[in-house]
Amino acid sequence: MFIEMKVNGIVLDPQTNVPIVILKDATGKHTLPIWIGLLEASAIAMELEKIKIHRPLTHDLLKNILEQLKATVVKIEITDIKNNTYYALIHLEFGGKIVTVDSRPSDSIALALRTNSPIFVAKSVLEKSSQIDEKSAEFSQENKDKWTEILENLDPEDFGKYKM
Repeated sequence: MFIEMKVNGIVLDPQTNVPIVILKDATGKHTLPIWIGLLEASAIAMELEKIKIHRPLTHDLLKNILEQLKATVVKIEITDIKNNTYYALIHLEFGGKIVTVDSRPSDSIALALRTNSPIFVAKSVLEKSSQIDEKSAEFSQENKDKWTEILENLDPEDFGKYKM
């Protein structure tokens, strides 16, 4: 069984400063924190804040490729968690068929936001994951301001400077 969720925001882990994307269901009953990388957090935050840059980033490129191929993102699903690693699937409609592609949750969320596609989380993932305190899950103005500052100071040329 899957539960539809939306991106509630991005916060920084107070201990490690690692970004966390926060998913919540419509009722607010279920919250899912997923620790993600800085570049993926930036891609998600840029879409949440509707910040546009003059050249497409990776998730924008993927969206553009799908549009040119006349494929649509039907939904994404966060399907499992093993050893603190989350797993996701992107469900595409292409040529009248549904095609499923393995993905990192952060990438699938960034794509779902760009394509206005629903995000679903397996109930078993919610049960396995540690629920976080509601206070720390809130997308506070302080976190929003911190992410706005980070994004405003990003130069698109900086993306080529980070080694993977």
